[in-house]
Amino acid sequence: MINVDLRALTQPVGILRIFSAILSCISFSLVASVGYVNNSYWSWCMFTWCFCFIVTLFILIMEFTTMHSKLPFGWEDFISAFAMLASLMIFTASIIYSSFFICRQQAPSGPKCHRQIGACVLSWVCFLAYVGEVVLNRLRPQGEHIGFLSTLPGIMKMLETFIVCIIFTSMHKSQYSKKPELEWCVSVYSLCFIFAIIIIVVCTAQLTSYSPVSIEKVVIVYNIVATLMYLSAMVLWPLYSFRNNSKPPNCNFLCPWDKLVVITIMTIFNAIVYILDSAYSIYLVFFVGRQ
Repeated sequence: MINVDLRALTQPVGILRIFSAILSCISFSLVASVGYVNNSYWSWCMFTWCFCFIVTLFILIMEFTTMHSKLPFGWEDFISAFAMLASLMIFTASIIYSSFFICRQQAPSGPKCHRQIGACVLSWVCFLAYVGEVVLNRLRPQGEHIGFLSTLPGIMKMLETFIVCIIFTSMHKSQYSKKPELEWCVSVYSLCFIFAIIIIVVCTAQLTSYSPVSIEKVVIVYNIVATLMYLSAMVLWPLYSFRNNSKPPNCNFLCPWDKLVVITIMTIFNAIVYILDSAYSIYLVFFVGRQ
């Protein structure tokens, strides 16, 4: 039986979610009204606003109808993790769109430029709304159950998958095709992304009790292997993608060479996150767990 809970819309968290949904929808609509841009970063921004709007609307509906209590996973863990992920995604989209797409092809006084500026301003306000939701979620009463995605290992797993999404957005097949060293790097990004998603799903859906082996030790092994793989990619990608490939003189607006730089930087960042994730996992299992 479905019940209606008005508190889901009138509490501070619910109000922030309503604002987030409205702002992300308006940002998406304003940018769509300007016209399509054949660029992967533009597509990432549009996907971010649309994705955050849809998931936020889903959360509002599920809590308003109390249907969330019937879902087979930790709801509080899910909404806390989504708020953090949405904050990160909206923050990135706001930076990318304001840096690369505002008034690039129109005069600053043109109507399209005004819509782009408006979309960017609303996107930044939307980011603040999601940050506010994160803060309110973290202020939950002490002793309340905290799921995997709300812990430091879960946050690092989300960060690892998010960074890989930026790498995939910057990548084109022509950058690594028929280059074994770069194809290995792409394999590293893909395999680590898949296994990180599997770990997130297993832990969020509370399926760890069905595993015949200790999931904590499996995660440690995965983190160490992924770290070694990322360290190899951190060396191979810049070494072979920039070999005999200096920046062309006509490299203007997000040319392919610039995207190689983005992939290199994101690879280094993810390698650092995996190192920290591995160290913290070892600390939890072999030091804290034995106390």
